[in-house]
This record gives sequence, C-alpha cells and structure tokens, in this order.
Amino acid sequence: MSAPLLPLSVSSRIAAIYAEIEEQYALVAGQLDFSCTGCPDNCCDSYFQHHTYSEWAYLWLGLQELPAVKRQEFEHRSQQYVVQSSAALGRGARPQIICPLNDAGLCGLYSHRLLICRLHGVPSVMTRPDGKQLFFPGCFRCQEITGDGKELPRMDRTKIFQDFVQVEMEWLGVKRKVLPKIKMTIAEMIIKGPPLFSHCRI
Repeated sequence: MSAPLLPLSVSSRIAAIYAEIEEQYALVAGQLDFSCTGCPDNCCDSYFQHHTYSEWAYLWLGLQELPAVKRQEFEHRSQQYVVQSSAALGRGARPQIICPLNDAGLCGLYSHRLLICRLHGVPSVMTRPDGKQLFFPGCFRCQEITGDGKELPRMDRTKIFQDFVQVEMEWLGVKRKVLPKIKMTIAEMIIKGPPLFSHCRI
C-alpha cells in the first residue's frame, strides 16, 4: 500500500484553515450584503497561480477520490488549458480561460478548492512582515457594492498565509529550502501529477 500524499495531521490542518476562511468570508459577505448568486460573470476564468506544495498535494487528495473517468476528463481539460494559456501569455495577454475543474459553472472539486479560489470575492487586507498593508478590493461585483470606500469590512489574509507557511515548513522540513518554488495553475498541478517525494517529515 502506497504512502498517503499528505499525513493526516497536515491535511487536517489545511482543512481547518479552509474552514476558517469560509467563516471569515461569510462574515464579511454578510456585512456587505454580498452574494455570488445571479452574477453574470464566472471568477473561474481568473488566471490564478498557486505557491505551496501542501495545497498541490491537497488538491490531488480530492482528485484521487473521484471516479477515474471524471479525473481523466479533468486531466484532458487541463492539457487544453495549458496550451491555450501558454498561447495567451506568448501574445503578452493575461489568460482568461475557464478552470479545468469547472463543471457547468460549479467547481468539480469544491471541497478541495485552493486558497486563492476561496479568498476571491470580498475585500481583504494583508500585513507584510515589514508592516506594510496590502489592500484587495474584491471582485468587480463586490466593488459595485462597495465603491471606492476604504472603511470597509475586510477579510484579514495575514494569519491565513502565516498558517500555510507554517504548514509548509513543518511538512517539508529543511528540504523546503532547496525545493524549487511553486508558481503553477491548477491545470499545471493536475498535469504534473501529485508532488511525490520521500523527504517530507510525517
């Protein structure tokens, strides 16, 4: 029997972080009376790149739970996505292509969707280690509600990102310093397969 992609302790911590995001998101969305219901756009065509091995592995935990036929369908869509996005980037354009996991407007791997997918929508803020604050206005529909107002309820991304850094450090150990940095779309994570390496501490 092969070893799991992630130790249970790590996958449980990731699930807990995601649950905290959902709680914060719902709170801010409620304060703004914001909802995705009836939105004419689909944020699944946003060009997001992801940066942690732990999320890459967590995504594959979800993929491995799918029927083989559905997983193969997502893999095929991912190959098409990479070809199309590479062409757009080659033209100097930012890709605007539906995520390969999108099924009729809904995420086909909703419970395992990644950090940025969960944060996108409502206004948020993050404090960098040097103390500078970065403000994110939310999606276009949310901005229609909030306008240019600065005094808004916002999700605080700071602890969320700190928690993920801690997960990466504890899971990967000293090898985190020598592993290549990740900057991949979901499609690329799917095509490459799960991050398999034997040096992760369990």
